[in-house]
Parts: sequence; C-alpha cells; structure tokens
Amino acid sequence: MVIAIDGPAGSGKSTTARLLARRLGYVYIDTGAMYRAVALAALEAGVPPEPEAVAALMDRLVLDVRPGAEGMRLYLDGEDVTDRLRTPDVGQMASRISALPPVRDRLVELQRRLARQAIEAGRGVVLEGRDIGTVVFPEADLKVFMVADPAERAHRRRAELLRRGLDVSHDEVLAEIMQRDRQDASRAVAPLRKAPDAVELDTTGLTIEEQVERIVQFHRERVGKTKV
Repeated sequence: MVIAIDGPAGSGKSTTARLLARRLGYVYIDTGAMYRAVALAALEAGVPPEPEAVAALMDRLVLDVRPGAEGMRLYLDGEDVTDRLRTPDVGQMASRISALPPVRDRLVELQRRLARQAIEAGRGVVLEGRDIGTVVFPEADLKVFMVADPAERAHRRRAELLRRGLDVSHDEVLAEIMQRDRQDASRAVAPLRKAPDAVELDTTGLTIEEQVERIVQFHRERVGKTKV
C-alpha cells in the first residue's frame, strides 16, 4: 500500500508521516527534504533560483538518499546534511526552486523510483510532501491532506527551530509560513492543493500521537475496503 501525505508547512506532516511509517512498518520517503537539500546546496553555492543557474547546479550535484534509524538521511557530495535542512532560509529557497524543471524532473523521478523499489520489495510506503497525491503518486491507495490553523503551525515550527538552536520570534515564523503558503499555492507547476479523493485531516489541537492514530484508522478503513 502507498500512503500519500500532503499539506502546508507546519501542518505536522513530517513527524506524523515518519511515526506512521514506523507504526505500520512502511518505508518513509520525505520528498520535501529532497527539495530542501537542493535549496541548501544553492544557498551555499550562491546560486540564484533561476532555471539556467539551477540546471548547472543540478548537473554537478551529487544527492544521495539513505535509510536511517529516524527515517531517511540526505547527503550532498557525501556529507550528511539532514540536520541542516529545517531553517527558514532553506524553506523559502526550496519553495522557489521546487517548480523549476531541472529540480522537479530529477527529484520526482527519484521519489517514484524509491517508492517503486520499496513496493517491489514487498514493503508499504509513506510518501510525504506537497504534491504527492496530485503529481508524484496520484495512484496512491490512501491520500491524506493535513491542515492546521496558521498560528498553531507557526508555534510548532518555532518550537522545532528552538530545539535546533535557532531563536526566532513567533511573528517571524508566522510571516515565513504565510509567505510559503502563498508561494506554494500560486506556483504555476504542481501548486499545493488537495487531491479530489484525499481525506482532509485538521490537526489543530491534536497531538502527534492523535494525528498518527487518525491516519492509522483511515488506513484500516482503506485496507478493509480493498479486502472486500
């Protein structure tokens, strides 16, 4: 079974998807982290978010995805950069470059290949991102679109940044999230939107454990239908 989890920044999808995959014994694929890895490479190389410049970066970039105890780890040119991907600057750059063909074509192909490899090995898959159910894997067996109140999303993201040693105000994080929402929803290629057959899950006020349990219930219902 393939589970697609989409939603805006701070909706809880990354942590929820990772714990869900662990709970079900599925492979976890964090597609957003892949875009963030490319964004980090662009920022560190001083590459502007323009097609030709990014295409040149992609030609020389070595991106490797490896399984880890807490989900997948991402490597750029052999260096593990997983713990450096969740900053506001990287998030903003990721939103700007994610629709560029040199980035999107390569990463979507990588995401589909990783999912197919897991399926061929007899494993279920949880893919998490912003366009899984609409673009990357529209044939997913279960699609969940996670949403939450913007203020709560900002609170969650700030808590995450503080744990990583980044001291930013709630207002700064909220402004970054609102800007990211506008960019993701208005981009010409693969904008953030709910798939027609997706289940919407409002995570406002829910703990991570409650979010996981809701999706496990969706999963049980879907598995039951496929057995009928």
